[in-house]
Amino acid sequence: MDNQKFPKTKLAWLWENTKGGHVIYVFAMLGTILYNALQLTVPYFSGRIVDLFLTGPTARENLINQRDLFYRLIITMILMTLLRVVVMYFDCMAYENVSQLALYRIRNFLFQKIERQDMTFYSTYRTGDLMTRVTGDLDAVRHMLSWVIRVVIESFSLFFAAAIYFVVVDWKMALCILVISPFVFLIIRLFRDKVAPMHALLREKLAGMNTVAQENIAGNRVVKAFAREDYEMQKFQACNEEYRDTNKATAKVWIHYYPYVESFANLMPVVMLLAGGLFLIKGSLSMGEYVAISGLIWAIANPMRMMGNIMNEFQRFSAASRKVMEIYYSEPKIRNHEDAYTQHDRFQGKIEFKNVSFQYADGNLPVLHNISFTVEPGQTVAIMGETGCGKSTLIHLIPRFYEATEGEILIDGRNVEDYTLESLRKQIGMATQDVLLYSDSIEGNIAYGDSHIKLEEVVKFARYSEASEFIAKMPEGYDTIVGERGVGLSGGQKQRISLARALAVRPSILILDDTTSAVDMETEKKIQDSLNHLDFPCTKIIIAQRTSTTRTADKIIILKDGRIVEEGSHDELKEKGGYYSELLKLQTGDM
Repeated sequence: MDNQKFPKTKLAWLWENTKGGHVIYVFAMLGTILYNALQLTVPYFSGRIVDLFLTGPTARENLINQRDLFYRLIITMILMTLLRVVVMYFDCMAYENVSQLALYRIRNFLFQKIERQDMTFYSTYRTGDLMTRVTGDLDAVRHMLSWVIRVVIESFSLFFAAAIYFVVVDWKMALCILVISPFVFLIIRLFRDKVAPMHALLREKLAGMNTVAQENIAGNRVVKAFAREDYEMQKFQACNEEYRDTNKATAKVWIHYYPYVESFANLMPVVMLLAGGLFLIKGSLSMGEYVAISGLIWAIANPMRMMGNIMNEFQRFSAASRKVMEIYYSEPKIRNHEDAYTQHDRFQGKIEFKNVSFQYADGNLPVLHNISFTVEPGQTVAIMGETGCGKSTLIHLIPRFYEATEGEILIDGRNVEDYTLESLRKQIGMATQDVLLYSDSIEGNIAYGDSHIKLEEVVKFARYSEASEFIAKMPEGYDTIVGERGVGLSGGQKQRISLARALAVRPSILILDDTTSAVDMETEKKIQDSLNHLDFPCTKIIIAQRTSTTRTADKIIILKDGRIVEEGSHDELKEKGGYYSELLKLQTGDM
């Protein structure tokens, strides 16, 4: 990932995302040059006042005869200072507005990219790392636009403006002062080479710390169940210490080079005193010119001091922007083909697996081997097998969460890869054993797939999943807020809300992954009866461990090591004496 090439450089990518603010940003950069050029006015007018009214040979006469000029120079200095303050204010506002515009655009685009990624992406990137990219890393990008670029322009414009002014006043004096600057730039170059890898490492430590925090917050029940609070606190402390130590090490790099930069910067006033004094004695430099140069010596020294901070912030931006651009330019492997077909009508619901095999990209062994079976419209097919035999992987191929490495999967005679992802997935309802409920009302969670359905329909689908009874007992009924921060629900209650959510889209194909594993037998029987009497046509594929769930299925498929080893109805498999028959005896004692 670190060697990934992007279609644009970091700065070109940054400029692209300021679209809509280009004119403002260009004016802001020009404004930066302007208010730094205005910095020269005060020393210039100060020099004029000194030469004309204080130390010049005609100073006394000028003070008497040209008092109006004296006042004009004073007033001009004040007005120029006020103008510089006004320009600086609007300039900083412009930088901030454009940086916020870019931040808003990039964050939206980044979230859209993440939303449209496939399952391989989510198995590759940690949640904490992704959160770091859309928060801390983006803040470094914003800081680059709002502060770093401004300070770079400010430093260089101030440096060169002052240098040109020095040359105009006295080139020999300018040469004495400016001869020091190349040494500072050499030190900054050495600093950059040292600090760049430190910022990349610092960013990784931050992402790791955020991942540990996110996992512990999300898994707080597991932590408490095993009384591992102390262990997790030590684990986070270790990550925090690594981040702290890396931060300190990064800061120490600049601390190592800073004395050299500061020494050369402080050497300039010394040179000015020595060389300037010598030129004053010789008469090649007037007192006014000396005062002007003295008043601008900081304009040469300060930019040199700032170079270290600028380089530090630029390397921070470089490390952060690489991580952001990695997601920004990423493309999902599973996406619509150019001539993908949009299915507007409901599927009939016929599903065919033809010699399907599948292997994860990071795995050595296939998960599924030569799977072939057909599900007719409206049928119910149950899939059973030992843990790890490929049941969940198989159903994930239907909505194209993953794509088969061999063979093809057809819905209504058309390969699933030929449908647009949206039209394919909108007609498939899924409910899994591991339920995620959003921090929303129960009604909002059930209506998640179709936010336009009415409350009456929400209640109807809750009845189908046997959830309406316990929902009615909730403090605010269907308006009760659930989710991570909401009211506590049992595993079975969450599964029933999840099932209602899957039914609420009125799917042509319903996929249930051990959805009733946490409910009691009586409730499961009622749910099965409801699923057999839906008010819309629906093909059902059910992963189950209980034979009570599969009894009424039109077909039962038994998987073992990614292969179909048994296939038939409940009665047929019962007579075969294989896996299903043994499981039936184990669960019911039925002979």
